[in-house]
Amino acid sequence: MASRWWRGGIAVLTGALPALAFPAPSLWWFAYGALVPWLLLIRTAPTARRAMLDGCLGGLGFMVAVHHWLLPSLHVFTVVIAALLGLLWAPWGWLVRRFLGGAPSPGRATAALVVLPSGWLMVELARSWENLGGPWGLLGSSQWQVTPALRLASVGGVWLVSALIVVLNVGLALLAQTLAGRVAASRAAVSRTEVAASGPDTAGPRTTGAAPALAGILAVAAVTAVTAAASAWAPRPEAAGHVRVAVVQPGVIDGISGPEKRLDRQEALTRALAGQDPDLVVWGESSVGFDLADRPDVARRLAALSRDVGADLLVNVDARRSDRPGIFKSSVLVGPGGPTGDRYDKMRLVPFGEYIPARSLLGWATSVGKAAGEDRRRGDRQVLMDAGPGLRVGPLVCFESAFPDMSRRLTRDGAQMLLAQSATSSFQSSWAPEQHASLAAVRAAETGRPMVHATLTGVSAVHGPDGSRAGAPLGTSASTAEVYDVPLATGTTAYVRWGDWPVHGALVVITVLCAAECARSLRRPAPEPHGRRAHTIHGSPAHPGH
Repeated sequence: MASRWWRGGIAVLTGALPALAFPAPSLWWFAYGALVPWLLLIRTAPTARRAMLDGCLGGLGFMVAVHHWLLPSLHVFTVVIAALLGLLWAPWGWLVRRFLGGAPSPGRATAALVVLPSGWLMVELARSWENLGGPWGLLGSSQWQVTPALRLASVGGVWLVSALIVVLNVGLALLAQTLAGRVAASRAAVSRTEVAASGPDTAGPRTTGAAPALAGILAVAAVTAVTAAASAWAPRPEAAGHVRVAVVQPGVIDGISGPEKRLDRQEALTRALAGQDPDLVVWGESSVGFDLADRPDVARRLAALSRDVGADLLVNVDARRSDRPGIFKSSVLVGPGGPTGDRYDKMRLVPFGEYIPARSLLGWATSVGKAAGEDRRRGDRQVLMDAGPGLRVGPLVCFESAFPDMSRRLTRDGAQMLLAQSATSSFQSSWAPEQHASLAAVRAAETGRPMVHATLTGVSAVHGPDGSRAGAPLGTSASTAEVYDVPLATGTTAYVRWGDWPVHGALVVITVLCAAECARSLRRPAPEPHGRRAHTIHGSPAHPGH
């Protein structure tokens, strides 16, 4: 640790560890201790500035590890973006050293269990801004297949799950700190015994006391109690029948004539659904590469498909519109008579993939990777669609499924089912398809509404109102159409009713802390002036003439 370069490298590696909890490794249990090495490193920082640097470097490691599948598309720009986002962890590094550094008192150790999770949530909130990449890789999302965690998500969203994971990590770090202190004290005691005959006893390392250990035990107990309370008392969705939804996944189709070939393949797969009585057929993102108003022949083909299978089709049009300037990605509902008029234009675009922020400054990204050559246009509102008798659905496009506020708003507006249309073919052999599909489980649990995640090339998945899987997912090698019995539900989850209250609570904690730190700095006495004391020409009573 004496070398700043070695220390920096270790900070990057320890910050990257939590990525293993996410798909595809999906070592969900690893999240409960993945932050401990990073916390223990930062607490030993010799200065506050070094602690902030350790926070930044760890954040860099985490962002690269979670988004490493972007490297083939954005190349070195992936690291540049990760480094900029890593700066968000600088204040968190300062907080870690402030509350875990040295030998924490009982007050500091207990406060760490509240302050450090609050600081982490502030980082997650800041990077969830769509222009900074959106809320991909929020720590709580790693628990998408853990039933107790999904129950917690129904109470406080992914934010509550993230906060409790950090509480548990801080508690384990305090226990590890206590154990390390005891080991060091035992070695010092042995050393003092060996030299006792040769001279007086000298002060050696002292234990850190029982405070960190007690705080660590308190953390484990608190997380257990909150999880048990959520499982027992949180409102549960009430079953309200089923609906049959068909997901059409054509598979990878490349080449200049890709849009035409993809349309043909999806048409063939959809026609095979005739006789299976689906209530709705969902295609993936960019499934139609033509504006339907400009290509009435395509609109007629889709209407004929709707008549053949006896259900509406929800397609996704990725094309330049004939009625408005620019390229839009739009969820379009098509019935037996053609487009029904229900249309949702994607609102939150993927930075660099669908537009370049501050293109005049960052447009050079197109020369080093597969960044967007032309900015897509944004929609201005969310939409509910009537997709059959008594069925109201709320569409989302691509990484909009990562934003908890969007699915919550759709649910509050009356959506009975959430739909996400996606395409991750550019990252087919990476962790991205499974990471994206897993978000549907968290959004379903938060809202108490089922969610269908339909993609062009996998992974497509369907989750029930409690976040559990409703049928087998379609992997990245599948080219098929599958009908799912999707359970519907009524009722309102605590998260839908109260929103992002863990984030608001964290903001209050950090505000109070900042006020306390400011008051503490004002009460601190001014340092004594350095240098020789000045004397008057008359001398002093104690030393006349001086």
